[in-house]
Amino acid sequence: MGLNLDEKKAVVAEVSAKVAGAQTIVVAEYSGLQVAHLTRLRAQARAADVYLRVLKNTLVRRAVQGSAFAELSGQLTGPLIYGISEDPVAAAKVLHDFAKTNDKLVVKAGSYAGELLDAAGVQRLAAIPSREELLAQLLGMMQAPVTGFACALAALAKQREEAVA
Repeated sequence: MGLNLDEKKAVVAEVSAKVAGAQTIVVAEYSGLQVAHLTRLRAQARAADVYLRVLKNTLVRRAVQGSAFAELSGQLTGPLIYGISEDPVAAAKVLHDFAKTNDKLVVKAGSYAGELLDAAGVQRLAAIPSREELLAQLLGMMQAPVTGFACALAALAKQREEAVA
């Protein structure tokens, strides 16, 4: 059974709110995807803070109209699942990684920072480390000199102890 007009307006408003705060939208075809796999995909999306939903394409066209994602409207055909994220790479990572293990999910297109991406573009975006990974790498680089200095001091102290003994 289809949605009535009020329900459609509510969906458009909800998606518009998500799009307004988003940096990335990724769309994928999901034909033939089993319910158990879709449930697992939704759990992965939830863990990565990605809004993941199967929506009517006409409602999404209305929601992205006038936004940085308006160019994506031409790609919205067929049965699609939408991944929307505030993190620039989260939606691309979740859908691309899941598509690698399940051939029923096919990443079709995406949009990042007003740029329309094809499937290869989404793959390149998914290859970028996430914000958390970049912060961890930065922290490691910042700690390396301090750790090296501490190790050198410890070695010097050990040498002095051996020299005194």
